[in-house]
Amino acid sequence: MLNIVLYEPEIPQNTGNIMRTCVATNTKLHLIEPLGFKLDETSIKRSGVNYIDKLEYSVYHNWDDFVSKNKGTFYYFTRYGKKPHTSFDYSNQDEEIYLIFGKESTGIPREILGKDLEHCMRIPMSSNVRSLNLSNCCAIVLYEVLRQQNYRDLLFKEPHKSENFIIDGIDHQ
Repeated sequence: MLNIVLYEPEIPQNTGNIMRTCVATNTKLHLIEPLGFKLDETSIKRSGVNYIDKLEYSVYHNWDDFVSKNKGTFYYFTRYGKKPHTSFDYSNQDEEIYLIFGKESTGIPREILGKDLEHCMRIPMSSNVRSLNLSNCCAIVLYEVLRQQNYRDLLFKEPHKSENFIIDGIDHQ
């Protein structure tokens, strides 16, 4: 199982985008409180998620609560990481993988990162910006994991269209 973990997310629109990405990729979402928004249907729908009923997710009171309930390999994404996200082998589909992202304003606390520096990484970027948008980071990293796992049961074509959908719709006069 693939997992996205958001440590104290602050912006509902980012979380909404990440929820949609999780539904699209059959990925479980873990939210660690406090959240910077209400996790109710009105707030989430406002942030663009129409698929909340298909989302598998859990909410935790704090980091210790999350760690006590989840076992697997934790990968931390931080601007302080020294390895690119592509430097790890995620190909084992039997491995429980947790991709952990910090809150938008301050990231993951040093106390958490310092316990597992080997799994701290960053998405390479220029020196012109401090970081990328959180939902973009989640998608970039998640799709690298999925690429290494040959996209696990994800669809390679539109589910409700014929193989010749594009050609069938062209007027051949």
